[in-house]
Formats: sequence, structure tokens, C-alpha cells
Amino acid sequence: MTYELVMQSLELAAERCEDLTPLVYERLFTEQPDMRALFWRDANHAVKGEMLAQAIEAVLDMIGGGRYGARMLQNEVVTHAGYDVPPAVFRTFFSVVVATLADLLQGDWTPDMAAQWQGLLSYMDEVVASALSTT
Repeated sequence: MTYELVMQSLELAAERCEDLTPLVYERLFTEQPDMRALFWRDANHAVKGEMLAQAIEAVLDMIGGGRYGARMLQNEVVTHAGYDVPPAVFRTFFSVVVATLADLLQGDWTPDMAAQWQGLLSYMDEVVASALSTT
């Protein structure tokens, strides 16, 4: 599967929004309220911003050749288990990113874009599951 439209959605979002962090995390905390407590010390949103940047970096790698993005995601699943973050939160997180992009892009969000993101989310689910099977 090709992911040109995933890249296009990220580029359009970057043009329209200086910082996706507050949008993504407010939606995440709505869907996973228990996660808000983990960020009680992140008053300036630096940790959340760094985490989102790393997530997007992993996505870019996965759609552009996949040298390290999947391994990075697996490592984060294991690391976050130490913070009592269930693996299902990773699916929620990336789905939240996609929903935030769709809202931001509105009329420029296409069914084909959504389909490419869904394909990538399915692959990421496999990556998360493989991290669990190797721990």
C-alpha cells in the first residue's frame, strides 16, 4: 500500500495549524480520561508536544521506507507499560491523531486519505501486538 495521502494530510495540517498538540491531547483525554493524570506535571505541554513529534516521526518513517518507526513504536509500548499505559491507548492515540487531522482538513479530507490512514493504523496495530508478544 502506498501512503502519499497520509503524507499529504500531514503537510496540509502543518500549513493550517502551528501546533496540533493541544487539539490531539484534548481529544485523547476525552476518549481516555485516565491518561490526563499522567501529564499532571506537563504544564507547558512540552512533554505532550515531544511525544506527538516522535509519533509523527515514526509515522513518517513507516510510510517512507520503515527503517526504524515500527521498532520505535514497539519500544514505546514496552516503555509506556511502566507508566501503566495500556497498549490499547496507542490505537486510541493514533486514531485521535487521524480524527484531529480529518477535523482540521475538513473538505480537503478525502475517503482515499481516510483509507490510507486506516491501512496504516492496521499495520500499527500489528506492530503493537508484536511488541506484546516479544515481552
